[in-house]
Amino acid sequence: MSLEQVLNGISTYDPNADLELVRRAYDFASRAHEGQTRRSGDPYVTHPLSVAEIIAELKLDIASVCAGLLHDCVEDTSATVEQLTTLFGKEIAFLVDGVTKLGKLPWSTKEEQQAENFRKMLLAMARDIRVILVKLCDRLDNMRSLHHLPPEKQERIAAETMQIYAPLANRLGIAWIKVELEDLAFKYLQPGEYDQLAQEVQKTQAEREEYIRTVEELIAKEMQANGVTCEVRGRAKHFWSIYQKMKKTGRTFEEIHDAIGFRVITDNQMNCYQALGVAHQTWTPIPGRFKDYIALPKPNLYQSLHTAVIGPKGERIEVQIRTREMHAVAEHGIAAHWKYKEGKPVDSDKKFAWLRQLMEHQKELRDPTEFLESVKLDLFGDEVYVFTPRGDVKALPKGATPIDLAYAVHSTIGDHCSGARVNGMIVPLRYQLRNGDTIEIITNPNQKPNKDWLNLVKTARARTKIRYLLRKEQRERAIALGKDILDKGLRKRGLTLARSEKDLDHAARELRLGDSDELIIQVGYGKVTVQQVMEKLLPGDTKKVEEAPKEKKAEGMFAQLIRKVTRRQSASGILVQGDADILVRFARCCSPLPGDPIVGYISRGKGVTVHRRDCDKGLDLDPERRIDVSWDGHGKGSHEVAIQVLCADKPGLLATISQSFSDQGVNISQAHCRATDNGRAVNTFHASVKDLDQLKGVIRALSRIKGVYSVDRVSAEALT
Repeated sequence: MSLEQVLNGISTYDPNADLELVRRAYDFASRAHEGQTRRSGDPYVTHPLSVAEIIAELKLDIASVCAGLLHDCVEDTSATVEQLTTLFGKEIAFLVDGVTKLGKLPWSTKEEQQAENFRKMLLAMARDIRVILVKLCDRLDNMRSLHHLPPEKQERIAAETMQIYAPLANRLGIAWIKVELEDLAFKYLQPGEYDQLAQEVQKTQAEREEYIRTVEELIAKEMQANGVTCEVRGRAKHFWSIYQKMKKTGRTFEEIHDAIGFRVITDNQMNCYQALGVAHQTWTPIPGRFKDYIALPKPNLYQSLHTAVIGPKGERIEVQIRTREMHAVAEHGIAAHWKYKEGKPVDSDKKFAWLRQLMEHQKELRDPTEFLESVKLDLFGDEVYVFTPRGDVKALPKGATPIDLAYAVHSTIGDHCSGARVNGMIVPLRYQLRNGDTIEIITNPNQKPNKDWLNLVKTARARTKIRYLLRKEQRERAIALGKDILDKGLRKRGLTLARSEKDLDHAARELRLGDSDELIIQVGYGKVTVQQVMEKLLPGDTKKVEEAPKEKKAEGMFAQLIRKVTRRQSASGILVQGDADILVRFARCCSPLPGDPIVGYISRGKGVTVHRRDCDKGLDLDPERRIDVSWDGHGKGSHEVAIQVLCADKPGLLATISQSFSDQGVNISQAHCRATDNGRAVNTFHASVKDLDQLKGVIRALSRIKGVYSVDRVSAEALT
């Protein structure tokens, strides 16, 4: 790829483009990155040039192309945003700044850094959608060259791509980028399964291509005979899609009969429905497989008719029918709308309501990792479409409940949701919504959210709102308790809370708590004692020694619980707020290993329970019981972890898998193996590993065994 090829590509869709500006951006990037090389050994400027090429494939404007060329200058060279503003204008400088990482700021963990980078990107995206489009193009080129990086980096970047960027591309409706990102991530996350599938696809490629050509001609002939002018395109489904179907249905590749899809692209919407009639008239439709996304578009703007029929030779084929405009949106999503040309922020359009909700989340969630988890909830999962009593359509994740819908309508309705009517019938709040349901939310002004609601909801919006309200109530209780405790302590010294506000502000600053309001809250939580306050408020006061024993009763729940759990020395390798003398247990729901990002929760009578940061059960626990924990780096012994291996059911393979554990220096303590009806075997092993790095090594080794389809870390409760 050369600069001239990029310029020629731009000229095909924008003859009036300022190509000189693009040349200037390329020259600046070349000088800025001079002397820098990629892992492949190529000059670094080849990467921004490739990003610019992908941006041009999306047919984006000149500012976006220039941002693609300059996107790494601020992060990786001495160039500044101010310098780019002077040379290329505010617009291009803003786009570059939006995709620039926050790498120079201090972060406690890589996960926190990742989350905060993502938050920054979304904020910039809310002002200009092109930020995320440039970022997706950047990520796609990085994934294409991922083979040059070491295995641990490959795995980390691929996981991030599968968890965030591929779903985000899907949410934005950019199908071809989503598909390529998923397949590339699949290749590095599950290499054994990917290679096996690639081999099986290759065996039947010639036969499949011949079948596609035959069916294309047949569909076109039938459509023409019935007066439908159209273009027919057949294609094999991508690897990740096939693999997901195999895993979901438990079938082998040979048993997947609908791995081929056909698109019928016509001129207008009326022809779409006529083409559907021709397809159903010509071949037998498969019941339950028809979906009308033209009448009910997906939230990412996607429109099409979907059906599945028994095609030639008895093969199941999927047929998608859409107009040319719908096809452009299906492939390029938001980029096809050129919304940014109108100079409006994306949240001015109803189509981007989901993005507004993400922005609401970032305002309410101070913990960056918690914010990232809430975003993932919104990006993943199938959707159901339900109706309000007024006939408005709402799209919600599969498994959503009336509480999710209530919060989707308005936060006040969600807070006071007491029940629901579905199609006229009263249902409990745990009812899972189905496609086509008409939902009426019943409210009660005395109703308030409770912790159990967190187990019922599926949307990030509902979960965030519930947690916010629960924390607000907890904070209010802490304020009332803190005021009472402080007032009693001050009165013993002839003072009152009302008359000591300024002095309390001084004490708060001494304790690094900001102001008196925060001081009162921390006293209410039990994290600061009255004695500590008095030492700052009345230094040298002899009464403090006398009063100290009495303060014991005023300690908050937090301090009492910590005292209860410090009964014996722990050899767990965990520091609890820097203290190694705390009784610690590891949660079996997520089985944390040294190297995992972790968080602790105080458990009555059980000390501190340590969860992985991304553990679903941990996220649902009371945030006020949360306590900072860390690995001390001196933990001894091993940790039990459960690994599930899906493989072919053939002689000798189990022995090969067992030997792979031994080769990695890992002992199997327990195993459960069962064969399935489709010639596969599901094997779950309990093994003892030292840390996360050793586990990753085991997973990589197992994934490379021929006949192994997938290797997953699962709950340690898997065999119990």
